[in-house]
Amino acid sequence: MSLDFSHKRQWHGTMYDYLDGIREAFDAAVKKHGDGFIPVTKQRFKTPAPDNLFVVNEDCEKLSEAASADFHTIVAKTLYVTKRARPDTCSAIAFLTTRVRAPDTDDWDKLCHLMEYLRSNRDRPLILGADNDGLLMWYVDASFAVHPNMRGHTGGGLTLGRGFPITVSTKQKLNTRSSTESELVGVDDMMPIICWTRYFLLSQGYGIIENLLLQDNRSSILLERNGRASSGKRTRHINIRYYFISDRVNMKEITIDWCPTKKMVADYMSKPLQGSLFRELRDYIMGRVRCIRPKSDVISLGQKKCIKKSTVNGKRRITVTGSKKCAKVMAQ
Repeated sequence: MSLDFSHKRQWHGTMYDYLDGIREAFDAAVKKHGDGFIPVTKQRFKTPAPDNLFVVNEDCEKLSEAASADFHTIVAKTLYVTKRARPDTCSAIAFLTTRVRAPDTDDWDKLCHLMEYLRSNRDRPLILGADNDGLLMWYVDASFAVHPNMRGHTGGGLTLGRGFPITVSTKQKLNTRSSTESELVGVDDMMPIICWTRYFLLSQGYGIIENLLLQDNRSSILLERNGRASSGKRTRHINIRYYFISDRVNMKEITIDWCPTKKMVADYMSKPLQGSLFRELRDYIMGRVRCIRPKSDVISLGQKKCIKKSTVNGKRRITVTGSKKCAKVMAQ
């Protein structure tokens, strides 16, 4: 891995040689198991995964034992790169790692898609930088019932200002009944690393002013922030997750705020995006574009008051309301 500190207040990380080795291993596997595989066409895919990434065809032909071993090897090597220098492949590799036990030809096609994306985007570095403002900004999102067993998919990541040193893309371990519950489970999936990162940086002597968690689902924010007043009838497994998150909010270890859906970078980790939105969020993750804290229309001040910002006749107006009115504003 190459570490470049020559840029002011930035770190550039690349793994060009390792990527070349992965492509060589992939090309050798294609040549070795040519029968039954779609030949490499050198098509330059613009995304690391097709839009049907999470679709599984149970009737699809399984790969041979030797081909499955090569599939497993290539996926494992790509996972190594994803966790270090190429977080832009996280959603694709998160799914492929769940298919290594019994891959089929559809899984091979998705691996081909990923390899051709890396072939055409070899020279894309990971750029990291910090604003030194004491802000840890976490984006967390979840896709509802996208897997064949109707479970959701959690995506999340951390930025200190430029680039994402931590990205998470993983299947959820339980079924949920709504998108709000999926968001709640997604935040719970991320809580260990959110809390651990804060503890680690504090122990290293860094001043952490705010550990900010951004979501685009207002209902889940109300559940996590306002306590039982915003909750309805839920089952025990949701209660356990909800009360853990609520406890961390009450202890001031994290703060939760709303983020517009179009600026929710965690969307990238929770689903196979395509087109302009994919390119925009990829630039945030890889550090080409600096991340700025989004300006939400409602900002919480503890549990008693909130501030609503609005514009009337060209003039900015700030209204302070109580917790009940605040909850109504946020629910709209």
